[in-house]
Amino acid sequence: MTPLYTAEALSTGAGRNGRVATTSGTINLDLAIPKEMGGAGNAANPEELFAAGFAACFHSALQMAARTQKIDIADTSVGSRVHLLPNGSGGFALAVTLEVVIPDMAHEQAQALADAAHQVCPYSNATRGNIEVIVNVSDD
Repeated sequence: MTPLYTAEALSTGAGRNGRVATTSGTINLDLAIPKEMGGAGNAANPEELFAAGFAACFHSALQMAARTQKIDIADTSVGSRVHLLPNGSGGFALAVTLEVVIPDMAHEQAQALADAAHQVCPYSNATRGNIEVIVNVSDD
């Protein structure tokens, strides 16, 4: 299958205490271990980058699902929390909570639209069966 798009990034330095940059130049960031994990916490970290990517991608999937169903949505937002957890075997795992806000839409309809987005979102499809992803619809 031919890719529609390929993103490329390079991590240098000491991983979580290094740098990450994309070949396009649009991302060029220092990284730091979060304070909660004993680090300085004065720069971005991989979980924040994953949270930002998942939120943006899921938001696009939500808009696509609405267009497909011929539903007009406005002023929507998607928040993402990425949790880094011990996996019980000496390693780590991720879990994600997505919070979807669709103003002026009944909760049940909003949840159905969010569930439809969860079926087409590339991040959702990549993580399905690998990590826990919870999709919550909220009024604010």
